[in-house]
Amino acid sequence: MKMKTTLAAFAVLAASFTSAIAEEVTWTAGEVQKIDLAQSKVTVKHDAIKNLDMPAMTMVFFAPDKATIESLKTGDKKQFEFGDMNGRMIVKQVK
Repeated sequence: MKMKTTLAAFAVLAASFTSAIAEEVTWTAGEVQKIDLAQSKVTVKHDAIKNLDMPAMTMVFFAPDKATIESLKTGDKKQFEFGDMNGRMIVKQVK
């Protein structure tokens, strides 16, 4: 009985944790202006980035995982997840 209760509690905790992670993603619309694969950078004209409290502008973002930006082309309009990695603005995901 104790094992079932523990497993049930774990399942609820895992579901809550998964839900919290999903809620943390903030997508921001942007248009690719320039791509520098050699430096793993992309310049994006973006809407306001709410999770970083940043107004709309055009700026360069670093992609810690180059694969994140490899398929992008200048002029692409996408949804981006941006973040701050030790003061460096980064692209986490693109869809």
